[in-house]
Amino acid sequence: MEMKDIVSLASIIIAGLTIAIGSIGPALGEGRALAQALSSIAQQPDEASTITRTLFVGLAMIESVAIYCFVISIILIFANPFWNHIVSQAGK
Repeated sequence: MEMKDIVSLASIIIAGLTIAIGSIGPALGEGRALAQALSSIAQQPDEASTITRTLFVGLAMIESVAIYCFVISIILIFANPFWNHIVSQAGK
């Protein structure tokens, strides 16, 4: 197996792990945030608008982590910074 193949295989495996961890973590965080918000609204219905606004800001921040992991995995697959170096070394 050549070095180029090893880098390709490592990039694909790491991209898959990034997507797996990057989707599980935010999913658990969003579920917990939503459960806590619903519990808070049930206890204090007068503060529903404040709790809802805070919930949406928190969900947006949690979702940004998932998007960040997606971008990292896309970079690893399609624009790997080590790829040009490996190809130039293989051409020598």
